[in-house]
Amino acid sequence: MPDTLTKLAYQAFQEGKNYFGLGHKAIATQLRLWLRPNIKFELKSITPEFLADIDRRRQALIETDWQDAEAGIYDKSLLFDNPWQDFFQYYPAIWLDLPAIWDRAEDKQTAAFDPEIDTTLYPSYYRRNFHNQTNGYLSDLSANLYDTQVELLFGGVTDAMRRRILKPLKAALSASTTPTSSSDTQSLQRVQPKLLDVACGTARTLRMVRQVLPDASLFGIDLSPAYLRKANQLLSETPGTLPQLVQGQAEDMPYRDDFFDALVCVFLFHELPGPVRQQVIDEAYRVTKPGGTFIICDSIQRIDTPELEPIMINFPELFHEPFYRDYTYDNLSDRLTQAGFTEIDTEIHLFSKYWVARKPGA
Repeated sequence: MPDTLTKLAYQAFQEGKNYFGLGHKAIATQLRLWLRPNIKFELKSITPEFLADIDRRRQALIETDWQDAEAGIYDKSLLFDNPWQDFFQYYPAIWLDLPAIWDRAEDKQTAAFDPEIDTTLYPSYYRRNFHNQTNGYLSDLSANLYDTQVELLFGGVTDAMRRRILKPLKAALSASTTPTSSSDTQSLQRVQPKLLDVACGTARTLRMVRQVLPDASLFGIDLSPAYLRKANQLLSETPGTLPQLVQGQAEDMPYRDDFFDALVCVFLFHELPGPVRQQVIDEAYRVTKPGGTFIICDSIQRIDTPELEPIMINFPELFHEPFYRDYTYDNLSDRLTQAGFTEIDTEIHLFSKYWVARKPGA
């Protein structure tokens, strides 16, 4: 397909996902208003001008996504990668789960779990119904619904925001993995860089990284056994070496010092209390090799995008996010510096902010 047609197809694909997400949210909201009128949210009003600004930012993200594919950062096929099987299989379950979500919202239950789930195995900050999900992150149903839910939430651009880590990641590893000679054993070992996805979830990010860096040794760590099961399932569906997945806490990782060439962390920090954010960053510094790179993708913040404050006010109100407001004021660049990282760069794409930090060389 000529590039012009491919671009048009990609744009149409993104528009279709956006309108589907808008329709889903409009219907779900109207059903809640009809069936559960007692559920009230204190929301910041949204103006037509604000929505127009959001659409401009969304179009800019889509254009950046296309340009990175055009530049060869990743194959254009990645632009069309979508978990269709999960969508058709589990999308009805999202609707069927709504009454349970409304029940918890009406009763103000934010830490409700089925009796068979032993929540004592997890830190207190994790024992919550994040995103109002039934059983939080601790059930197979939650893991099966998650990727579709976040695509609906973000109007179909979740993967486009995730892909923004690939360009700096590829650049960082390309600069450090070229062997000086075929006989240089140390250089040959560096040809296969080791990369860790912190809080890997269902492994959507690891799937992307595996396509862009097929020779890398990939690792993932997550607290949820259910999400790790889902990650193994999804990673097994496509060719490539399976990443090594481990259940564990990001603030206490079971890896030796100076082990990874790069770490990525996508959409974790806004779900952590402030002190734990620093612990995770300190751990990331510990396990990163000298000269290695740590890349964070997370929510925008009020400290640098105050014009998007209505979104940052409404998000934790609609979706149980107890640490989000504090996060929006938290200077992660200062936290990265405190841990020892240097050369910290930041970018913003639509609803996401990115930090690219380097551990000084030996």
